Amino acid sequence: MMDEYRKGWALRYLREAKAELEAARKIPYMAPSLVVESIRKARNAIYYSLGEPAFIEVLVREEARKVKPTNDSVLRFLMEIEEMVQQLAQLEEVNGEAMMNQADTLVQIATDIVETLTEERFEN
Repeated sequence: MMDEYRKGWALRYLREAKAELEAARKIPYMAPSLVVESIRKARNAIYYSLGEPAFIEVLVREEARKVKPTNDSVLRFLMEIEEMVQQLAQLEEVNGEAMMNQADTLVQIATDIVETLTEERFEN
């Protein structure tokens, strides 16, 4: 069962991810940085939902260095999220619509995970 501390942080990061994404839609000239922040916060919400974020970050980094991919679907999923965050953070010329779509997808996935693991519904 998730403790209240991690639950609180997961919900907070999810709220902030959604707010950053909404701000990106309203302020186009700031959209690239807001979208990247939204994705990072969605990732953090997922990490807090699953356990200790520092431990999960180390696990994902170590797994990424391995030559043979893992059979663990959750770990593969976390690695894909991390790869998405890194790719979007490094883009100089961005396709705003594609970034927004990726961020929308990740925030929705994070919402589903957080709601499932915290057993709380997130109001839009």
